[in-house]
Amino acid sequence: MRASVAVVLALLFSMVTPVVASASTQVSEPVYDFAGAIRETVWVNTGLDGDADGQPDRVAADIVRPKEPATQGIKIPVIMDASPYYSCCGRGNESELKTYDAAGRPVGFPLFYDNYFVPRGYAIVLVDLAGTNRSQGCADVGGQSDVTSAKAVVDWLNGRAQGYTTKTGGTTTGAGWSTGSVGMIGKSYDATIANGVAATGVAGLKTIVPIAGISSWYNYYRSDGATFGFNPVGLAQTVERKNSGQNCSAANQKLTQGATANGDYGPLWSARDYLTSPQKVRASVLLSHGLGDLNVQTIHFGQWWDRLAADGVERKIWLSQTGHVDPFDYRRGQWVDTLHKWFDHYLLGIDNGIERGPMASIERAPDQWVDQSSWPAANTAGVTYRPHAGTAAGLGSLTTAPSSGTAAFTDNPRLSETDWAAQPSSVSANRVLYSTGKLDRDLQISGTSTITVSATPNTSTAQLSAVLVDYGPATIRNYTGSGEGIKTGTGETCWGANAPGDNGCYRVTTADTVNVGSEIFSRGWADLGNYRSLSREEPLTPGKIYTMTFRLASTDHVVPKGHQLALIIGGTDAGFLGQPRAATKFSIDLAKTSVNLPVAGAAPTFGLDVSVDLPLGLGHLTAGLGLGLERG
Repeated sequence: MRASVAVVLALLFSMVTPVVASASTQVSEPVYDFAGAIRETVWVNTGLDGDADGQPDRVAADIVRPKEPATQGIKIPVIMDASPYYSCCGRGNESELKTYDAAGRPVGFPLFYDNYFVPRGYAIVLVDLAGTNRSQGCADVGGQSDVTSAKAVVDWLNGRAQGYTTKTGGTTTGAGWSTGSVGMIGKSYDATIANGVAATGVAGLKTIVPIAGISSWYNYYRSDGATFGFNPVGLAQTVERKNSGQNCSAANQKLTQGATANGDYGPLWSARDYLTSPQKVRASVLLSHGLGDLNVQTIHFGQWWDRLAADGVERKIWLSQTGHVDPFDYRRGQWVDTLHKWFDHYLLGIDNGIERGPMASIERAPDQWVDQSSWPAANTAGVTYRPHAGTAAGLGSLTTAPSSGTAAFTDNPRLSETDWAAQPSSVSANRVLYSTGKLDRDLQISGTSTITVSATPNTSTAQLSAVLVDYGPATIRNYTGSGEGIKTGTGETCWGANAPGDNGCYRVTTADTVNVGSEIFSRGWADLGNYRSLSREEPLTPGKIYTMTFRLASTDHVVPKGHQLALIIGGTDAGFLGQPRAATKFSIDLAKTSVNLPVAGAAPTFGLDVSVDLPLGLGHLTAGLGLGLERG
């Protein structure tokens, strides 16, 4: 492995103090021996006793770091992935697990981070969250135990927490080899923990790279009072299944009791809401999310982005057409290059210009990307559109003009959003649909939409759903398919050095595409009983009108010229929501119902043709909603 003398010297210097590089293309080089790297486990004291055994919980931090800097007295930064999935479910597209030798020394580190970055002068630290794999304690699904599991390791790397050579007893050990600069990375649950730790404002955490991360666990299990029908205890029990034998039944019972059957926002959810932390986020953020992600839905990145903006955080965002997929599996070379420069800049202090490039990179069509100077897009403003009754019941137009009149539909909990969207020109008793007609220019919706519905139910409880549909032919990634927009081949590409039991080679992936006649690109749900407060559901008075505003999923979607944008309002969305307590008949006051869209640039003029007799859209959009147990 060769590198210029100048780059090697810059790299070595950067291990002890930030370096200012003169060339914007300067990057760290693979100058260290990966096969001879130090591999060890340190058990870090969290100060908590989640398994109630009378002893503070210790979490296992598996470490691989180059030997040469340690022998030379050179300190190095850390890239960390804290996860509950290292023994139960695996990481990455190939579901890799941690492996150990006969003495318990870590050998196999999932993902390519160690293979690529250890030779370049970084340590990789993979943390088992409390209650999982070799760590003590119990999982609490994004709560204090989970977040403290990772924060304690950041503190240990900065000399503020105790680490031990063994799981129980043993001698204390420090991290004198570390600069204390930490970057956290991970996908899904792992990304969520990175968000949670960043929200604590912990010193030493310089950057995070959350991929498809949760920002508020309430929005993972609930939506504006509505419930998705599953609860955190199931996920906790799954990740604890292969722990070290500790009894977590008491901790699980707390989760069961805290997640009330209704959709009210209560203490359990507020303790797992990283948007409301009083501490300021200090770390920079490189965020990635799939616009077709139906597992960790896109509202999570939208509301987290708003929090980061409020805290003045340096940030960038990648938005793909995929579902719950890592950028390594849809834009591999560019992603590795971006990560390399990102960590070099924020952890080694190399001035490579990564922070000065475009803020947003967005996939408009499979493998076709555009850059934006900001997200939401520049010149985006909220535009209010209102539904207007047409000649057929429940069908009409969507314009910016004032509206009047009423519409009616009956909740049918056996039908889903795809059923509602499938025959847009047909009258349905179970939804209402309003279309712009064919657009005379592209319409870019960039940000988070809201809908206000004024509805009169005939029952004491009621659920509402709303979706935005792009009607028109397109080729998109098949994000509801088994690969959520990717196909995995048999050939491999290698990213970094190899060592026995730990290689950096991964199977090649390509875009899985599908031709569609329509696409549901944003959606939202609510319980009308929470119209006044998300913290308290109220019984509804049949025959009384209620007005409620709720959000639709964050997006950056272009409805092309010639396509039609439609708003559909229905009751229970069978693909997502739990069963209602009653089948409600709704009357909608169109004059007081509207949707506010974040429109970039000038809005198009709507055509006179409001018919939407087009080919059917995606018919299986519910496939991605799950329990966070994903492919990587």
